[in-house]
Amino acid sequence: MVELLEQVRAARAEEDYSALSRMFPYASLIGIEVEPDECSGADPGQLLMSMPYRDDLIGRPGSGSLHGGLLGAFLEHASIVQILWNGESRYLPRIVNFHIDYLRRGAQEKTFAGVEIRRQGRRVANVHALAWQGNRQRPIAAARGHFLLTPPE
Repeated sequence: MVELLEQVRAARAEEDYSALSRMFPYASLIGIEVEPDECSGADPGQLLMSMPYRDDLIGRPGSGSLHGGLLGAFLEHASIVQILWNGESRYLPRIVNFHIDYLRRGAQEKTFAGVEIRRQGRRVANVHALAWQGNRQRPIAAARGHFLLTPPE
């Protein structure tokens, strides 16, 4: 775990966003990419994650819709990466709770995610995350979660 945190610090120092995807085998498997969020109004240090559409990521064969579990995992991963990128946690964030609202069907196109850390203390981070396709103002899923930032017992 310490090695992972050191890799995140090194990536942040070098502004190597692609390193964040390579650190997590799951992110590499589904093709998650990370870049700075250059949307107007985005805070410095805010990340934008993207996931390409692939046929093996659909939920029900023939529906063409992204699997709901995949969307949830994408938002969870984006939240953890954003907390790590902010650099205020000395430990790998662990989920306390994570609630997902599925707002509309995930279509056959690239999906994006952005995370806002609403509050971060010494022990817990409170995050809100959105996933969208094409139009950021029309999210396909939203999540709220709390992450524990203390060492595992």
